Amino acid sequence: MSDQNVPDLRDKEALILCGGLGTRLREETEFKPKPMVEIGGRPILWHIMKIYAAFGVRKFVLCLGYRGEVIREYFRNYALNNSSFKVELSSNRIVALGKTPVEDWEVSLVETGAETMTGGRILRALEHIEGDNFFATYGDGVADIDVGALYSSHVSSGAKSTLTVVHPSSRFGEVQEADGLVTGFAEKPQTTEGWINGGFFVFEKAAFAGFEARDQFVLEADILPVLARSKDLGVYKHKGFWQCMDTFRETQILNKLCADGIPPWLKMGHTNGMKMHKD
Repeated sequence: MSDQNVPDLRDKEALILCGGLGTRLREETEFKPKPMVEIGGRPILWHIMKIYAAFGVRKFVLCLGYRGEVIREYFRNYALNNSSFKVELSSNRIVALGKTPVEDWEVSLVETGAETMTGGRILRALEHIEGDNFFATYGDGVADIDVGALYSSHVSSGAKSTLTVVHPSSRFGEVQEADGLVTGFAEKPQTTEGWINGGFFVFEKAAFAGFEARDQFVLEADILPVLARSKDLGVYKHKGFWQCMDTFRETQILNKLCADGIPPWLKMGHTNGMKMHKD
């Protein structure tokens, strides 16, 4: 996008669903919520927030549930968790060693219930959204998505909500060949056919006006179909990188992408001066 077409998103909020049980990733989520599973030395939640921050978004509303205290503790002690320091035991004074990383973020930690479903969490958190519209996403997926283009698409559509669709990852690895010889292997590549819910949304608050605040409302089954029937669900096609983190194997894939260099979803942020924690 050219600079003149890039929307100013500094006052926009991104709501992130952080309260699910993550049962398919039990190796990691027995003692912490899924968004706190680390990839590249940082929680995937941090990576998701960096995707939005690269486009100027600095206000976040985190919908907490299962083991929400882990997320609260992380942000309460964010500077200490992400810097080197020494403790003077006689005075209990903490002294930073070097520059302490500071994010220009406002993070609202909203308790939305341990058993609440995705739609119910959004409905509970709406009162903490200040603007007329907001971004929303799950706490377990990353993409090199152009958040500014997503927002512009939403505004131009006139719909009350916009859903990002992506090409899914294949269930199997792909064998690459040429001239009758295997030349390489691709680990669970994205397909080029079909579209699925990629989990990056823009909602007008008015999109939820007709729904009662019920904890058992599922966003995907109880809210999005209603918006679609009323022609209030726009679509934004993201053809670039996308990967969810539903299984331990997918966690390994994301960690390998981090180990190999700047991962796809952070490349734009890196050009803006952001750095990953590589410890």
